[in-house]
Amino acid sequence: MIKNNKSLSMVEAMEYMKNTQNEELEMMGFIKKLVKITPKKAKEIRKNIEDLELMKVGPQHISKIIDLMPENAEDLNKIFTDVSLNEDETKQILEKIKI
Repeated sequence: MIKNNKSLSMVEAMEYMKNTQNEELEMMGFIKKLVKITPKKAKEIRKNIEDLELMKVGPQHISKIIDLMPENAEDLNKIFTDVSLNEDETKQILEKIKI
């Protein structure tokens, strides 16, 4: 049953899957291979980007940023296919995701 519709990164989704059934253990293993950061760091990054209050950046963009952890403007702009970020917005986001 779907309780709410919220965009999550893979690492954030793992938090919801902690008490999983056997059939979901394979999915957890797959996700663990792909995630680059801890759930705590993911929450911190999400909050930092949300605090920027950029109109062009939606929850789905933030989830993809957390999943991919882009290192430069070119990689970041690949996430934003529907809008264009200006140089200042790109710089602000990249500063917030530095580990």
